[in-house]
Amino acid sequence: MNIQARVDEVKTLDAFIKSNKAEFLAIYGRRRVGKTYLISNYFGKKKCKFVSITGIEKGSFLRQRTECCKQISKAFYNGSSLEVPKDWFRTFELIDNAIKGLPKNEKIVLFFDEFPWMVTPRSNLLQALEYYWNNSWGNDKRIKLIICGSLASWIIKNIINNTGGLYNRVTYRLKLEPFTLHEAKGFLNNNGVKLADHQILAIYMAIGGIPLYLDQVKKGLSANQIIDQVCFSKNGLLVDEAEELFKSLFIDSKNYFKLTREIAKHRYGITKGELAKRMGVSLSGRLVERLKELEDAGFIISFLPYQHREKGVYFRVIDEYTMFYFRWVEPHLGSIKRFAKATGFWLEQARSSSYKSWCGYAFESVCYKHIAHIMSKLSLKPSVLPAWKHIPNKGDKEAGAQIDLLFDRDDRCITLCEIKYTEEPFVIDKQYAEILNRKMDIFKDITKTEKQLFWAMISANGVKKNFYSEEMLSNIVTLKDLFEKIK
Repeated sequence: MNIQARVDEVKTLDAFIKSNKAEFLAIYGRRRVGKTYLISNYFGKKKCKFVSITGIEKGSFLRQRTECCKQISKAFYNGSSLEVPKDWFRTFELIDNAIKGLPKNEKIVLFFDEFPWMVTPRSNLLQALEYYWNNSWGNDKRIKLIICGSLASWIIKNIINNTGGLYNRVTYRLKLEPFTLHEAKGFLNNNGVKLADHQILAIYMAIGGIPLYLDQVKKGLSANQIIDQVCFSKNGLLVDEAEELFKSLFIDSKNYFKLTREIAKHRYGITKGELAKRMGVSLSGRLVERLKELEDAGFIISFLPYQHREKGVYFRVIDEYTMFYFRWVEPHLGSIKRFAKATGFWLEQARSSSYKSWCGYAFESVCYKHIAHIMSKLSLKPSVLPAWKHIPNKGDKEAGAQIDLLFDRDDRCITLCEIKYTEEPFVIDKQYAEILNRKMDIFKDITKTEKQLFWAMISANGVKKNFYSEEMLSNIVTLKDLFEKIK
């Protein structure tokens, strides 16, 4: 893999290492997104003392300290055997003493990877970190401290938003996101994989922009052949990845897995109340906490449709691989593992009408990930609302309506967006034009808005130019626009 696609992140790290004072960086992002790779490869090539200490998943208090001492020995003492201290204060004292012996002009990067794993019950690791940062490392302009973890909610709560001794100590924060389409294309090109944009989109809708997943893409194969190998072959990386991913992030992973699976069933999102009812659980703080953790980890998004009150918050799955897994992999998991489905299984599925219908759902999520690209094309400022829908009460004669995306602008206008995935340019005929007009009328009637309304279409393969497209649309966003680099 490479870090060429991480342009903005590299700029942040440049400022971080060039600073003439002590700095504290918190970096987080979901598993496999490339946090360790980015930090190790960036600082491994810099003129500095790079000290990397990694937590052990489900490791005991003793195991964490033992491994930490091995890494301290490797970094400072040429691998000599060190006696394992009885607590974290004495362990950090080893680091502190070693730092004091380094040249006064040498920058020192202390990288604690998967730090949440190191914080075992009653270990006092956070207290030790607080003590040494506040009383030593934070006063040494040579030192750059990095706390990293895949448990995003833990990092946010205990490091970034710490209310104790680390309050307001973080000077840099970096959430590492999956690659955009533009970044994914650059990543694949750097790996020697040259694919057309629509082929990359098909891969992206199945596995997302996770670097490790994209590293499985080999040249000389079509998108469907790649998906077939990675997701539907017995030894494919992504056959068992979903459950393993949740197990690595959440203690009671089965409940988080079930919760995400239920949310994934609802294309246009589901409210907390409806979710609690379907899951057979109470609308309690525990459910709210789980939803927050799933959102922090990048699996779901929460959104408040236009003019809805806070209790009307909806949740929907936003992670491409998770959506793909629940819809296409999990139903065939038993036969994949027992019989190793024959090569070409996915080629058959990809021709089905159900897959083409599902692509519309997946493409919507891709669009939500590329809101900045859409705003750039539409020349709009951030004012986005993921969706709006009206469901009439039972027995009402009025029709319902769904708006895929809308932009509530500051010039007393609202841009309503239709999102369409078709293999050919989308055709707006008389019947579809009437559907758009009806949607707009319902939106006006229900919201009572007096703002000017415009229609824009986000279409993977554009829109065929005709009388109705000219009459109805103020703008069109295509796949090419989503692949553009945002300046």
